Amino acid sequence: MIKINLLPYRTSKKKETATQQFVLMGIILSVALVAVGIVYSVTIGKIRTTKTEITRLEDELQTLKKKIGEIDNLKKLQAEVQKKLDILGQLRKEKTGPAIRLARLSDIVSERMWLTRYSESGTAVNIAGVAYSEELIADFMRKIQASPEFVNVELQVSEQQEINGVKLKKFEINCALNVAKKEEPPKDAAKTAPTDATKK
Repeated sequence: MIKINLLPYRTSKKKETATQQFVLMGIILSVALVAVGIVYSVTIGKIRTTKTEITRLEDELQTLKKKIGEIDNLKKLQAEVQKKLDILGQLRKEKTGPAIRLARLSDIVSERMWLTRYSESGTAVNIAGVAYSEELIADFMRKIQASPEFVNVELQVSEQQEINGVKLKKFEINCALNVAKKEEPPKDAAKTAPTDATKK
């Protein structure tokens, strides 16, 4: 009987199968590594793109902030200019308002008289103060009446008051602002009634 030794064949077959398995595993591992590499590369590319976009947006944000700051500065400048214009307008108004009238009143107040109050409400004016005598008050009223700013000067209160041991006359005067405008005298048009030269 012939005996055939199959052990070397089986050993060779096992080696071949093992080799094929190693090769297959190597291929699978290589494919996996390539896939991971591709995913990694794509991810890195996206990250770089995102970083670039973030940088661009940050630059735009800084530009916008700068423009907003310029607009805010412009608004502040406009507000300051408007404030100065308002002050200038007020000063111009005061040139013909209470300030100028007070200045003129101070010019006609005698040395022995002091004003304690001056108020305006529409065209009505109220002036209060103290003086050493009634004669000073009367003289003050005459000067007010003679001024072009005031009309209808009337004494409302005149009473004795003691201040720091000194007897003074407390007074209160009402008058009105002279707002009357000078009007041109009307031109009289001579009208002559027609008359018949001859009567028949």
